[in-house]
Amino acid sequence: MSTPAQDPTAAAPGKTPASTSSSLVTVLVALAANALVAVAKSVAAGLTGSASMVAEAAHSWADTGNEVALLVAEKRGARPRDAVHPRGYGRSTYLWSLVAAFGLFVAGAVLSIWHGVTEIVAIAGGEARDEPGYFTVGYVVLAVAFVLEGASFLQALNQVRDRSARFHLRPLQLVSRTSDPTLRAVFLEDSSALVGLVLAATGIGLHQATGNPVWDALGSVAVGVLLAFVALFLIRRNMEYLVGKQVPEEVRSAVLRVLLTHPQVAKVTYLHIEYVGPMRLFVVAAVDLVGDEAEPLLAVRLRRLEAELERRTEIEDAVLTLSTPDEAALPL
Repeated sequence: MSTPAQDPTAAAPGKTPASTSSSLVTVLVALAANALVAVAKSVAAGLTGSASMVAEAAHSWADTGNEVALLVAEKRGARPRDAVHPRGYGRSTYLWSLVAAFGLFVAGAVLSIWHGVTEIVAIAGGEARDEPGYFTVGYVVLAVAFVLEGASFLQALNQVRDRSARFHLRPLQLVSRTSDPTLRAVFLEDSSALVGLVLAATGIGLHQATGNPVWDALGSVAVGVLLAFVALFLIRRNMEYLVGKQVPEEVRSAVLRVLLTHPQVAKVTYLHIEYVGPMRLFVVAAVDLVGDEAEPLLAVRLRRLEAELERRTEIEDAVLTLSTPDEAALPL
């Protein structure tokens, strides 16, 4: 395409774009941060008995598992296309990212809400409950977790800002629209992790200030609701790409412009484009070639044009057919 700014989703057959490498670094930073934080929160949860801390520990363990799934997604999705998968393995990235999002929902959201609700029920029923006696431990762990999660978030934010600047989009626009599920997942998980820490600290603080443990349990529920929202958003986005998401109009216009400005193409009468992986496009078009050669020669020219298109970093596979004389040209 004439400019990469047309597509916040563009990549390449048989090549590993720089964006893939940066996504891998982002996932590795998030994995290291979440693993350290998960251990610290688990210890703090055991010492304090805080429902909010238990929810945050579940949150971090879920995020750690998710990062492993995202690493698998990056590795499997980056494999070059072959005879069995002529459009590459890019869609496996969405599958593994869907698994990660579902894990966040079950291991993070459901567990946190369930734990908070059971705590509230137990308190309302007057059942004996260990009082969290180590508030200071909880605050220290949450503060350390905020620093580590913040470092991971800054890595994801820098990648989002870099890519959004190249594609002339606002950062949140890019997170919502990008076909890169790894970047979207890490950014949203790190964002929700920071918000979750604030919710947990608020719950613990209100418990300490009022002496009412219900606030701590409500902190656990709040963390769970936050994770459920993020997980469901990620699940929906990955499902859209798995079933074959059409590209935005500006991307379609950019591909059409590439075809129409090619010296071998007289007109384009049909154009279909869809995502087949993170920043990878599958293009199907009907074209009228310049000249009036015999059919065998036209077939050779079509194959050459397909190969030329596939050398572009954003096109994974291109399939071209000849237009019929009565078909109208597509407007640019």
